[in-house]
Amino acid sequence: MKSFTYERAATPADAAKAAAAQPGAKFIAGGTNLLDLMKLQIETPRHLIDVNGLKLDTIEATDDGGLRVGALVRNTDLASDARVKRDYGVLTRAIVAGASGQLRNRATTAGNLLQRTRCPYFYDTNMACNKRQPGSGCSALEGYSRQLGVVGVSDACIATNPSDMNVALRVLDATVETVKPDGQTRAIAMADFHRLPGDTPHIETVLDTGELITAVTLPKPLGGRQIYRKVRDRASYAFALISVAAVVQPDGSGRLAVGGVAHKPWRREEADAAMAQGAKAVAGRLLADARPTEHNAFKIPLVERTLGAVMAEARS
Repeated sequence: MKSFTYERAATPADAAKAAAAQPGAKFIAGGTNLLDLMKLQIETPRHLIDVNGLKLDTIEATDDGGLRVGALVRNTDLASDARVKRDYGVLTRAIVAGASGQLRNRATTAGNLLQRTRCPYFYDTNMACNKRQPGSGCSALEGYSRQLGVVGVSDACIATNPSDMNVALRVLDATVETVKPDGQTRAIAMADFHRLPGDTPHIETVLDTGELITAVTLPKPLGGRQIYRKVRDRASYAFALISVAAVVQPDGSGRLAVGGVAHKPWRREEADAAMAQGAKAVAGRLLADARPTEHNAFKIPLVERTLGAVMAEARS
């Protein structure tokens, strides 16, 4: 791990201003992803800004009947909140499906939003990776790509977003709240928060330099049957090969988001409209532009089968 300087921010605006003033600065809260990357020298921040004291760790009701989840709410606390369990069951299920209990006790809401890919070539500093070193190439394109993306990919990157929580937030149409270094705030739809790789896979979100996540807002409850199904290589502590988050209404309509297939949680509203036609129709619209490799082409039928299982569960 390379040397770095450290400070504790007093307010969210101060934290954002400090990050903008220090080239290469990073925010740190739970550190469950960042510290590992620093040990491997994949992340080499010159300055760390500790945001744990910013009092962004509460869950509050909003005026429209939703919930405002502070950026520093720990995964365990979010998943176990009675209101979340009652009205946003897909979110509780997604969080519990991820990582281990120890990690969920430390990991934060904002940290989950900003998780970096688990592509093996990103983690291997001897291999070319445009996400780690822009312009160096993508070893995964000609390498072993079983875990990697099949849709929304580019010639520069086929990495996937690893977060279970993000898939649930996408199906719920959550909103990400931030503060900028000049003190201005903004709200970013979850659909727009993560970027596709294109030619710049190292730019993973729409956040500006120094911009700090302060909260995630959940809309008023959607009702319906809420399901999160994760398909992985082992029963625990494994990232998804694919996952499906679903909110299904009694009439069979609803919404779906898929994880493990793209650089961001993957949802297409036109696929939601095909739910009455069955899993094959939904998968066809979700993955219409898929570009699988020889190693991960199995994800295409796996998505369809998992969608079928989720839709059958919703009807039971």
